[in-house]
Amino acid sequence: MDERRHGETLDALGVLRSRVADVRLALDLPSAVQARVDRAQLLDQIDDYLLPRLRSDAAPLLVVVGGSTGAGKSTLVNSLLGAQVSPAGVLRPTTRWPVLVHHPLDERWFSTDRILPGLPRLTGGDRAAAVDHEPGARVGLRLVASDALPLGLALLDAPDIDSVVAENRALATQLLGAADLWLFVTTAARYADAVPWELLEAAERRRVHLALVLDRVDAGAVTPVATHLRQMLDAHGLHDATILLVPESVPVEGLLPERSVGAVADWLTALGGDPAARATVIAGTRDGVTRDVLVRAGAVAAAADDQRHADARLRAAVASAYADAAEQVLRATSDGTLLRGEVLARWQDVVGTGEFLRAVEQKVSRARDRLVAAVRGRRAPEPALATAIGHGLEAVVLDAAEEAAERAHAVWRNDPSGAGLLQGLDLSRSSSELRSQVADQIRAWQSDVLALVEQEGAGKRSTARAVSYGVNGLGATLMVAVFASTGGLTGAEVGIAGGTALLAQRLLEAVFGDEAVRQLTRRAHERLAVRVRAVLAGQSVRYTAQLDALGTAEASGDAVRAAVRDVAASQDAVELERVAAGATPSVDDAGSSGTGHGHLRGAGLGPALVDDATLRAAASGAAEAESPSTNRLRAWWRKVVRGDESAT
Repeated sequence: MDERRHGETLDALGVLRSRVADVRLALDLPSAVQARVDRAQLLDQIDDYLLPRLRSDAAPLLVVVGGSTGAGKSTLVNSLLGAQVSPAGVLRPTTRWPVLVHHPLDERWFSTDRILPGLPRLTGGDRAAAVDHEPGARVGLRLVASDALPLGLALLDAPDIDSVVAENRALATQLLGAADLWLFVTTAARYADAVPWELLEAAERRRVHLALVLDRVDAGAVTPVATHLRQMLDAHGLHDATILLVPESVPVEGLLPERSVGAVADWLTALGGDPAARATVIAGTRDGVTRDVLVRAGAVAAAADDQRHADARLRAAVASAYADAAEQVLRATSDGTLLRGEVLARWQDVVGTGEFLRAVEQKVSRARDRLVAAVRGRRAPEPALATAIGHGLEAVVLDAAEEAAERAHAVWRNDPSGAGLLQGLDLSRSSSELRSQVADQIRAWQSDVLALVEQEGAGKRSTARAVSYGVNGLGATLMVAVFASTGGLTGAEVGIAGGTALLAQRLLEAVFGDEAVRQLTRRAHERLAVRVRAVLAGQSVRYTAQLDALGTAEASGDAVRAAVRDVAASQDAVELERVAAGATPSVDDAGSSGTGHGHLRGAGLGPALVDDATLRAAASGAAEAESPSTNRLRAWWRKVVRGDESAT
């Protein structure tokens, strides 16, 4: 890849990483569960592999040795190097510090944070072992230099993928994600276990180059076991995976016999000695991981959209509940519902021998209202009618708010995205402050009504008549006019309410005129609507504040999808350039082309590769059991396992 294309791809990946990291998946949606995993793994893949590999294309090929508990990973690594560099034993986990073995001349590639930047480095076995056993010690990489490794090749012994320690399992996955090539170790007894195949399917999805080491294979089972493994690999789409066999043997001082690891040693030596083959592995894995990153990013983008849609759905449920509550209150204040009970009794008292009539007879003047307000700092005492209206209106608002809270809570509780937000919160009932808030708003509205009466009365020729009735009396009458209607009333109440409405209307018209009364009634009802909606909005905020804190209203996958398109375009251009430049060698064609500087233990004592053609033919049902290649494989196996030097 030329420098210009390098720069474009790096920039595009950097933007994609930033945008994926910004995605918030706070709501517990079904799509969020997998998307959170995808996002974490995607960021690890970009940070631990793609960006480091693109920035350092000439860096050594990193082979991560992975596998299940007891598969013999560490023993294999030690046996290949001819030294105890990685702890091995029956107790798991054996180490919290994975061992990365490199050629001495390659140390600078790994001593910095070029790969796995979040993990500290340690060199020197004693110090690393001491740190490894310190309580609460951080996880890091232990670097070991070995002349046995070819230059340009490094081995990383990862923790068990099925470790009893969750942190080790996560670290194993992270390390495998940073690999150019997986050397996956399993045994003849456990190669069909479910756990390894979950990771191997991930390898297929990412198109990571894979060699599978089948350890502890009995001489009599080599062909059927290897053939079955080949069938399983093909069934999982891992057609290009290489199978390397390690026979059952007894370790001597912790190391397997040289002949036992010969197939693995030959394969790694050939790969390490061929720059073109290493470049093929690196390019193939890089392209495959990039494609996997783009797929995962697309899933994260879709999950982000789901977050926004869920946010809108939850908000809509709350808005609908409280909008209906406001409508319920306003309907009750215009259909005559409030003209019942105490309110109706107080009105009858007013128009009979009560305070309003006395106010008229005694010619209570507007000047007196002003004088009392000036002296006492408040208006003259409200008539009992206004008080009764306030009590009735308060009850209506409280009932509506309670119903809205119950309804919103039920919708959220039955929605996966909302249920998690209700934990520890009592939102099924209105807040304890609601009653006092409603009372304050009603008093404020009644003051609004009195102010409307004052303003209207000040500009009328019939000011004397308005003065004689008094501002409070006219204000209470206007409240009755706002509420008075036959709707919602039954029986004898209809006639009473009809009379109530007519009398209130006539009294107000006598003072202000019919057009002014219509305007006053409309404006009084509008101001009531504003105050009712305000107090109910304050209750709905208890819900929406939970969403505001999460920021899911702004969640969107659009920015991620745009970044995906940019990376995909850059990737397509890279692959077109590679095709135009000509095909690269196959990994299986790797040969010793002369840059080696290293000789793994056991190299040259076994076939460089298991005869995959034989296994593939057998796996497809061809009768190849007695072919010359099969005979060679069996002869080599007898030589390794039985020490039969006469085998050919």
